[in-house]
Amino acid sequence: MVVNTDLRVSDFFYDLPPELIAQTPLEPRDSSRLLLLDKTTGEIEHKIFKDIVDFLHPEDVLVINNSRVIPARIYGKRAGGGALEILLLKCKELDTWEVLTRPGRKMKPGTTVTLGEGKLTATVLEIVEDGNRIVKFDYDREKYSNIYAVLHEIGTMPLPPYITEKLENQERYQTVYSKTEGSAAAPTAGLHFTKELLARIKEKGVAVAEVTLNVGLGTFRPVKAEKITDHIMHSEYYEISRETAELINSRRKAGGRIIAVGTTSCRVLESASLEDGTLIEKSGDTSIFIYPGYRFKALDALITNFHLPESTLLMLVSALAGKENIFNAYETAVREKYRFFSFGDAMFIN
Repeated sequence: MVVNTDLRVSDFFYDLPPELIAQTPLEPRDSSRLLLLDKTTGEIEHKIFKDIVDFLHPEDVLVINNSRVIPARIYGKRAGGGALEILLLKCKELDTWEVLTRPGRKMKPGTTVTLGEGKLTATVLEIVEDGNRIVKFDYDREKYSNIYAVLHEIGTMPLPPYITEKLENQERYQTVYSKTEGSAAAPTAGLHFTKELLARIKEKGVAVAEVTLNVGLGTFRPVKAEKITDHIMHSEYYEISRETAELINSRRKAGGRIIAVGTTSCRVLESASLEDGTLIEKSGDTSIFIYPGYRFKALDALITNFHLPESTLLMLVSALAGKENIFNAYETAVREKYRFFSFGDAMFIN
C-alpha cells in the first residue's frame, strides 16, 4: 500500500441537500436507481437496479454478506428509576458485549441495570474507548435459548440517526439472504436484491458466494482525526468458509470477476486474501482501513450505496475507482436527485 500522508478528512467532504437522504425504502427492492461507474474511464450510465443482471458475466461471482441485523436497541431503568437505553455493538464472548449506553455517566463498573421489564439484566464490567461499556447480560436460560431470543422480544431495530421516519416493516432493514445474527447495522448494498433477481442472476451462470461480517457502528462513525492516516478503524468479526474461498478462487481462474455486494463483503475479501488475490478460509476480527493508495488484491468490482461525506466508506470507494471519478459520480448523483445512504440508490463500480 502506498500511503498518502497528505490526505485529510476534509478532502472527502461534499455538499448533500438533506432532502436527498432517503427516509424509507422503495418497493419493490430492486426498483432503486443504479449508477454505473467505469472505474477506468470514469464513464457514467443511469439504470434501474434490476438491470444489474445485464452487466454481470456468466463467469462472475457475487460475494454477499449474510449477516443479519439484531434488534440491538433495548430500553430499561437504572436502580434509581431513571430511564436507560443500551445499544449492543459487538459480541465479545458468550453474553458479554460492547455496548453504547445513554446516559452513560452513571454506568460505572459494577452497576447492574434492568432491561425489557425485567427480562434482561446487564452488569457493567469495564469502560473502554469512546466511553463504550463492556457488559455481561443475564436472563432466564430455561425460558430463552440465547440472548438473541430475548432481544427479539424486547429490542428494536437500530436504524441510523439520519433516518427519522418510522420503519413499518422491520424486514426492510434486512437483506433477503440474511441469516447469521450479529450486526448492529445492515449491509445496505444488499437491500436492493430480491429473491427473484438473485434467481435471474444465478440462471445467467453467475455464482453467489456467502461471507459473514457483523457490521458494527464504528464503520459509520465520523472520522475525527484530521489526517486519514491517524484514524483507527473499529474491528468487526468476519468469516469466510473454505467452500466460499474455493468457489471464488475457481471463478477467478476461469476469468470471472470478483464482485462484492457492499463494502462489508469487500472488507472480508481483502482481509482474507493472500498477496496474489487467492482467498483462504479465515475468521476473526478485521480493522482493515481502505483509502486511496490501497492496492486491491481480491476485488474486481463493487455494488454499493452512496455514502456519507468524510466517511471511511467514501474513502474505500475512492480507493477503488479513484477520488476524481467518485466525486464526479457523486456530483452527478446529486444533480440527478439520486437517493442517498442506507435506503437510497445504488452504484456499480466496475
